[in-house]
Amino acid sequence: MASAKNKVIAGDYENKQVALSGGKAIIMLGMFKNITLDKSTVEAYEVVDETSRKSASSAVCRAAVGGLLLGPIGLAAGLSAKSKGTHTVAIQFKDGCRSLLEVDDKIYKAIVTKVF
Repeated sequence: MASAKNKVIAGDYENKQVALSGGKAIIMLGMFKNITLDKSTVEAYEVVDETSRKSASSAVCRAAVGGLLLGPIGLAAGLSAKSKGTHTVAIQFKDGCRSLLEVDDKIYKAIVTKVF
């Protein structure tokens, strides 16, 4: 499964990148123009879809190290890889614009904490 695109996938600002800047999620419109996703710009947001996946390479590496160091118990513990999430979020801006974003866990967390 591919990682999150971190971009606007539909609506206003389509195909613009979404990034973190100073702990805040932003939509990058141009070289020096951004929209900060916080209480001042966002009227409402809704999580449309959320998927998680296990990092297979991380699980294999951790299992190998765990197996070498701790035997079968370490092998089992190493297989519990961290989940990586992709979130699809609908944003309603205060100016009437609307966007559908696909973002990773870090950007999603920044949106939720700054808009709440």
